[in-house]
Amino acid sequence: MACIAALPAQAEQVRELSSFAGVRNNQLVGYGLVVGLDGTGDQTTQAPFTSQSLANMLSQLGVTIPQGTNMQLRNVAAVMVTSDLPPFARPGQELDIVVSSVANASSLRGGTLLMTPLKGADGDTYAMAQGNMLVGGVGAEAGGSSVQINQQAVGRIPNGATVEKEVPLNLGANGGTLELQLDQADFGTAQRMVTAINNEFGRSVAYARNGGVIALDGPADNNARVNFMARVENVDVTPTRAPAKVVVNARTGSVVMNQAVTLREAAVAHGNLSITVDANFAVSQPNPLGEGETVVVPNADIDVEQQEAYLRMVEGAQLSEVVNALNALGATPQDLMSILEALKQAGALRAELEVI
Repeated sequence: MACIAALPAQAEQVRELSSFAGVRNNQLVGYGLVVGLDGTGDQTTQAPFTSQSLANMLSQLGVTIPQGTNMQLRNVAAVMVTSDLPPFARPGQELDIVVSSVANASSLRGGTLLMTPLKGADGDTYAMAQGNMLVGGVGAEAGGSSVQINQQAVGRIPNGATVEKEVPLNLGANGGTLELQLDQADFGTAQRMVTAINNEFGRSVAYARNGGVIALDGPADNNARVNFMARVENVDVTPTRAPAKVVVNARTGSVVMNQAVTLREAAVAHGNLSITVDANFAVSQPNPLGEGETVVVPNADIDVEQQEAYLRMVEGAQLSEVVNALNALGATPQDLMSILEALKQAGALRAELEVI
């Protein structure tokens, strides 16, 4: 680990550190119906919107359902359909979709998704979805016992949607000017990226607007612009070292720290206090000639145990030394969170402490 900590920062391509403004995925969502289920669909008494959706669809197909009809459907399920529309997608291109149950359908296996419009954030329809479900989960139930493997209420349809409308994207519309957006804003990395790009082209084509955006003077011709962007993405840049940070996940007990974390000299005492309460029930039997009643008397045994704790020195100028010093305390991940917080308050932990 000490050897790893001593390695210098490696160069990365611009495409790994940033992306061009406007070149992004767009989320699509739609509401639809899955039919053809083998009795595993929604219970319409608890999900009335399934019956309402089916009635609306049938009316559009010329089928009129008498008013007040109670449709007991078992092979239909209401679902939400999601997908990502990639940049530069054109009408006719096919997309993979994810189909998720909305109500209480027990399984979508074997179902068929009916034609569902997929809309963007602006409310316009960008794709139409339809096809047979592919569900990876399976389950069986009999005699009050059941077994299930993976999830049965979610499935996928490869190439299940067809793009009907493209998202307008005009790169370089402002006189050929392009923008690079850094994945993580950093003034040092932005400055190094500007220098590397300008050295690649031998002239000033890039300048930093701030720590997260770099402007590029690209060509006006579309083909030349594509070649220009390809060269920019392949430029090697050595990013600046990230600031020291310790990330603590309070839900899972995970503790992650980067290479820049150091510990100043400090003394830590760690010990656990455990309290055990054990309840034992005894039967009180009265004298046979007495008039008492037999009762159950609870007896509680309480045991308090505290482990011995001694002050230990912790200090480390490298990540491997920090890890060894914290491991020497013998603390669990949950205890380590409290120790790191206390070290931060004492000024010994030279890093930002973030709890997620």
